[in-house]
Amino acid sequence: MNFCKDCGTRLKFKLVKTGDNTVAALACDNCGYFTETENKIAQSVGDGSSSTSIKVVGSEENDMKSMPTVAMECPKCQHGTAFWWLLQTRSGDEATTQFFRCEKCNHTWRQYA
Repeated sequence: MNFCKDCGTRLKFKLVKTGDNTVAALACDNCGYFTETENKIAQSVGDGSSSTSIKVVGSEENDMKSMPTVAMECPKCQHGTAFWWLLQTRSGDEATTQFFRCEKCNHTWRQYA
């Protein structure tokens, strides 16, 4: 996670216009600070509005891991680390479901909260 050097706000990955060019950058929503990213594997997939969405493309997509990890043994390969996320799979008044994906073999399983 990166933070703005001017105001301390968390930087977000965005496309930023610099003159006639558009570059992939880590940008601050608060003060406008940005720093160009080294790897240029992003393209705009939005409708051109100010809240342009970003999609990762190219061979580096499989190497980029932005989900949090937890020490959890994979039931398939017994690797000790997994990515995790929460999803509301049932009605809103029921608990969320926690999903895990093994870092090593990409096996995905779930645990009801």
